[in-house]
Amino acid sequence: MHKRRMEAFSDGVIAIIITIMILELKVPHEGDLAALIPLIPKFLSYVFSFVFIGIYWNNHHHLLQATKQVNGAVLWANLHLLFWLSMVPFVTGWMGENNFATIPVAIYGCVLWLSGLSFYILVQTLLASHDSDSVIASVFSKDPKGMWSLLIYTAAIPLSFVSAWIAVTLYVIVSVMWLIPERRIEKKLAE
Repeated sequence: MHKRRMEAFSDGVIAIIITIMILELKVPHEGDLAALIPLIPKFLSYVFSFVFIGIYWNNHHHLLQATKQVNGAVLWANLHLLFWLSMVPFVTGWMGENNFATIPVAIYGCVLWLSGLSFYILVQTLLASHDSDSVIASVFSKDPKGMWSLLIYTAAIPLSFVSAWIAVTLYVIVSVMWLIPERRIEKKLAE
């Protein structure tokens, strides 16, 4: 199967996810700067989630550039990823609406963890459908970033009950790790 439909569908779903997130920021009825102050937690959660979704879009794009073909298992793994990413607007709004309270931050972390797990599953499914000498195999047969991400999320979720800001800091650390997509993909494709 060709990967183009999966790429186009994924891009469309991710664009809708980003669009839905901005709808959580309601325009204040007052015309002064003080009216923006209550929006700060919502804006911060939106910015973080926008970057998070952008990182997934960018890494997903790079992953699919190295992909030669997809099959039914890959399509389902990709839908699994998109499902968890589609939960981000809900947990983003909940976290922002409640000023980064413990439970919303923990549930946000659960969605991040499940998104990371589903990306890992997608990579593993792609590895199973490609030869051992493929670009995917040469780049992702060992995936330390993926494993570290899941470990950090696993630590961050219970730590959110100690301090929500410790958890948020760990979420940011994972995002920084993935900010630059896997450079080996571009290098291998250029060869």
